[in-house]
Amino acid sequence: MTGTPLLRMHDVGITAGDRRSKRTLVRGVDLTVAAGETMGLVGESGSGKSMLVKSAMRLLPRHAETSGRIEFEGRSVLGFSRRELAAYRSRDVALIHQDPRAHTNPLRTVGDFLVEGVVAGRLLGPREARQRACELMTSIGITDPEHRLTQYPHQLSGGLLQRMMIVAALLPSPKLVFADEPTTALDVTVQSEVMAILREQIRERNLGLLFISHDLDLAAAVTDSLAVMYAGTVVERGATTEVHSRPLHPYTAGLLACRPSTTAVTRLQPIPGRPISAYEAGPGCAFAARCRFATEECRQDRPRLRTVEDRLVACHRVEQISAELPQAVHS
Repeated sequence: MTGTPLLRMHDVGITAGDRRSKRTLVRGVDLTVAAGETMGLVGESGSGKSMLVKSAMRLLPRHAETSGRIEFEGRSVLGFSRRELAAYRSRDVALIHQDPRAHTNPLRTVGDFLVEGVVAGRLLGPREARQRACELMTSIGITDPEHRLTQYPHQLSGGLLQRMMIVAALLPSPKLVFADEPTTALDVTVQSEVMAILREQIRERNLGLLFISHDLDLAAAVTDSLAVMYAGTVVERGATTEVHSRPLHPYTAGLLACRPSTTAVTRLQPIPGRPISAYEAGPGCAFAARCRFATEECRQDRPRLRTVEDRLVACHRVEQISAELPQAVHS
């Protein structure tokens, strides 16, 4: 990857609460997303994935604070003025939410929902915005777009409404799209259709995409690179094909082992214990209590991301246990 990436996060941390009871939610995250690149951010609920997206868009609540550096095309997002922030949110980046029905007004038509942002931001006039919305709908396979503009959200299926969210995200012609679990509420067949549409649009327009999911298999099907998060920090990062086919961190292997196979009948192996948040983690590896390979060093000393073979891994014992991990995934 050459040149300045669209998004760069360096040593990003997020805390929440008042001075007396501050809690760490995210710790020391480094990520980059380039134009035309699709990066997946994977982990269980509470790992800090959505908090990272909110920090990148400056949408965290008032009691939360971000440390480290977040840059968009080399400019500090955390240092944006109010005017720069408004332009950044309306033109440069877009967010596709997890539940489309929770982010649409049931009393307003789909057409109103689609065009209000670009019209209010003076990116397009009302007529031009509706015309472009129709063109985008046609490009992703939505029939009779003029009629769809007159319908209300409750008149659309979940899959069709999520396609409308994709249209709304692409309408301002952003450079970077954040997709926060965009297919969670959809069935498997519709999931595949929506993700195929989103990936095609990203490639055609040479956009960057940060795809948030708890489903490692789904993320692997649509991304170029993967970052796996646990307890508010990245534990493994690398090319999607490598991370998915040959995980090096025990947590990544555990996520794959507890997923049902589509080609073989195997016993699922759930990860023991419960996921923890960053503020619950002790001085050592946050995953140590759930890891069958953990030693006293793991429980006392927090591992840092380091280069192992072709990727970054935060594990003290990766060289000793890597040969055993494929058995944990496939057995």
